[in-house]
Amino acid sequence: MDNFLQLYECEPAQNTFRKDVMQGLGQQPKSLPSKYFYDETGSALFEQICSLDDYYVTRTELQIMQDNIGEMTALLGPRCLLIEYGSGSSTKTRMLLDHLPQPAGYVPIDISREQLYASVLTLHERYPQLELFPVCTDYTNDFELPEPRGEVARKVVYYPGSTIGNFDPGEAQAFLHRIAGICRGDGGLLIGVDLKKDFALLHRAYNDRDGVTAQFNLHLLERINQELGADFQREHFNHYAFYNPEAGRIEMHLVSLQEQAVRIEQMPIHFKRAESIWTENSYKYSLDEFARLAAGAGFTVRRIWLDKEALFSVQYLSVD
Repeated sequence: MDNFLQLYECEPAQNTFRKDVMQGLGQQPKSLPSKYFYDETGSALFEQICSLDDYYVTRTELQIMQDNIGEMTALLGPRCLLIEYGSGSSTKTRMLLDHLPQPAGYVPIDISREQLYASVLTLHERYPQLELFPVCTDYTNDFELPEPRGEVARKVVYYPGSTIGNFDPGEAQAFLHRIAGICRGDGGLLIGVDLKKDFALLHRAYNDRDGVTAQFNLHLLERINQELGADFQREHFNHYAFYNPEAGRIEMHLVSLQEQAVRIEQMPIHFKRAESIWTENSYKYSLDEFARLAAGAGFTVRRIWLDKEALFSVQYLSVD
């Protein structure tokens, strides 16, 4: 990668992965951070999920963007430095870049080095004059943002999908507060927020008929095997996802099908039959609930775009 495409390397160290895994599996209930889904294989599986008929999120958000892209990019304006948290393949970002007037640069941030590298090469071919500043890091931690060479009128963070829902509400508010610090002045946040809806539709989205979400969830055990020398038997666990209406969230688990002991670097981890590893939350919000959450982080909701069925929202927030 040439200097124009310098990769800013802050990839999490393996000892951090080990620490988080051992800590999560040593507590009750057992849990694993969902950010560790996204190694090269996990990122590819998530891309498959996004194209499934049962998974309404991606196609609904893309349709909202297609219908309103002119208004969105007008709000972002010229000389905008676009900063994307969890950039993945940057598919939705290309819609913004195709319409943004004179962008000052694009900062894709992702935990998966392989996917980030491939995505940036594709973007460089498509937008040869655009300054790209790829950052490989766990963006839930503090890190330093690269600075473009040219003039920047405003910094806008882009956070698409339903990823804000992976944080518990208190954590989400703290995370948004950190983003508000980046967007001070004339900047803003363009964010995807999944909305509360029919339980059956939510169930299908996280229990797809093709079983790709189950593969995605179970792959986390394979990653622990590969990187930490564990001996998880994938066939001894099942994917389990359900909507918790009281908490307003999808919960995703890996359930032990039998009493068993798994070793990680010769350390035994005991499982009872039907005991689960909690791997992900995905909170769903009403528009009022999210507005209150954003206000607590120092943001004001300036614009909301919805699909016809109000399944999903894209929102533009500015700092108070």
